[in-house]
Amino acid sequence: MYLMRSLWKGAVSFGLVHIPIKLFAATEDKDIRFRLLHKECNHPIQYQKRCPHCDREVEPEEIVKGFEYTKGRFVIVTEEELEALEPESSRTIEIQSFVNLPEIDPIYFVKTYYLAPDQQGQKAYALLHQALQEMNRLALAKVTLRSKEAIAALRVYGEGLAMHIMLFPEEIRSMDQLGELGQSVEVSAKEKTMAIQLIESLTEPFNPERWQNEYKEKLNHYLQEKVQGQEIIDQPTAPAPKGKVVDLMEALKVSLDQAKAQQAQQKKTTKKGKTTKSTTERRKTS
Repeated sequence: MYLMRSLWKGAVSFGLVHIPIKLFAATEDKDIRFRLLHKECNHPIQYQKRCPHCDREVEPEEIVKGFEYTKGRFVIVTEEELEALEPESSRTIEIQSFVNLPEIDPIYFVKTYYLAPDQQGQKAYALLHQALQEMNRLALAKVTLRSKEAIAALRVYGEGLAMHIMLFPEEIRSMDQLGELGQSVEVSAKEKTMAIQLIESLTEPFNPERWQNEYKEKLNHYLQEKVQGQEIIDQPTAPAPKGKVVDLMEALKVSLDQAKAQQAQQKKTTKKGKTTKSTTERRKTS
């Protein structure tokens, strides 16, 4: 039994292997949303579809789709014409190739889904999962979702499979449009060494729990206080940094010293925590 609601039902196929699956959203929107209200009465405002040429509100059945091929000039496209051009409706995620996992840059990934097998597809699903995991490969496939054709990348995620919807190459902007990025600037060996030391001192295992949306937490707390009618106390603004370090070497040195001090403090705190725990356990046993 699935605890999440499936969004799509189909199958994954590669070669002659056919795996019945269901698709689930892997992420969810946690943003705090505001309604727009009329200031005088606090009633939510409405948006109306109006034609400025006819100066009146337009009913849904009066609206058609148009492609603006030049400023102010449109060609009308009917729903029937669009349906005829849609990719053939398919409930199959057809794997076309496999690539090594590091070969695909994350810039291509747009949205992530979970794939779960139907009961009759569990063995084939487990087979694909184990094979991808052992070979450290990623499957590339074509899929049609909501009448749109997309590239999909299937990979091992925990005990199951995740599917990333990917951008097509023409949807990725070239960095050439950014101009000079400093590649021609000379960097001294000493500067590079200090930069590497700084990076190494700040390198740690990835812990997603460390990263919290502090703004959302503050906003949610603030809104709860307003709802309950509590007095709102203004938070002091953080002071601006004193002095701006202009010299690159000086900036690296200051940053490295700060990182080392922070590491030393963390080790001290960890050691103190272990000592306290050990003392408490000894007291309990005695």
